[in-house]
Amino acid sequence: MTTARGSSNKAKIARRVVEVLEFFDDNHPQATVMDIVRRYDRPQSSTSELLSSLVELGLLHKDPYSRSYRPTVRAALLGAATQAEIVRDGRLVRFMDRLAAQTGLSVILYGKIGLEAQIVNLRHGAQSPAWVKSKFFGGMKEAMTRNAAGWLLLSTLEPGMVEGALRRLNAEADDANKFIQREMHERITEAAQTNIATGPAGFGSSGSMVATLLPGCPEESPLAVGIVLNRDTAADPSILAQYIEQAAGAYLGERPAAPVQRLITAA
Repeated sequence: MTTARGSSNKAKIARRVVEVLEFFDDNHPQATVMDIVRRYDRPQSSTSELLSSLVELGLLHKDPYSRSYRPTVRAALLGAATQAEIVRDGRLVRFMDRLAAQTGLSVILYGKIGLEAQIVNLRHGAQSPAWVKSKFFGGMKEAMTRNAAGWLLLSTLEPGMVEGALRRLNAEADDANKFIQREMHERITEAAQTNIATGPAGFGSSGSMVATLLPGCPEESPLAVGIVLNRDTAADPSILAQYIEQAAGAYLGERPAAPVQRLITAA
């Protein structure tokens, strides 16, 4: 019989495996043991043992000279066969790369877990400031009322479920994150009508975001993409929102992508 402590230890190991894989992004293509230790405040010995196990499983490659690790193709393709076509054929990744390159800003992909918005993946552009890179990481979650992408994810619920979800989220929020339910419902209704939301970037930051729902996703697993606006960047959110939608149609839809121009300029 599995004890409660045994189940708890297995859950911790599973969480740490996912944390290791989420560490790698465009700013961290490889990592040492100490990189993982510092990011997640984990013991060095158990972290080293975990990374060695992931190498044996074929999920990480270890460079024998630099002693650094990087994900393998196997890690990248796990579960891909069961995903929507835009994920399987690479269009989603190309879309995010292009948005980050064209705008110079940080592009964040969100999914939902219960009533929380989770960062699924992210790309940083050439103009992404340090505060964005330090605030947002893959796997982070927060209540969907706290960021603009979450409003869009809430808008995918059945109309009769939104009120109940807002009551629950407000009841569970601390004083700093409580909201006026009528006003939040209006934001979500507008997001549902326009497929665009402009508002807080969330996750403890003071930044703002323009977000839209992505086409081609299963109804039960919606995805939203948001662009985090720099505090010192001149950008019209409404124009940026239109650009995101047009790019989504071009890169995630059936028609070929049309050339696009850089829309963001430093103030």
